[in-house]
Amino acid sequence: MLAILMENQLIAPQKVCQSCLLADSHGQPRWKKGQLRCGHPVPKLSENQASVYECEMGFQIASVE
Repeated sequence: MLAILMENQLIAPQKVCQSCLLADSHGQPRWKKGQLRCGHPVPKLSENQASVYECEMGFQIASVE
């Protein structure tokens, strides 16, 4: 599951990505083969940390299971 990180809350990508020009035709982040295609990876601080990406709009998106 993908979640957008904002301060101390998680937001579903559907609420933010619908207005993004880089989103797919369904208003979802471009997620393919376990990588965010509309952003870049943020270095992990520890092995236990979820994969975090920064999208082109400046939001951080985490892959949470």
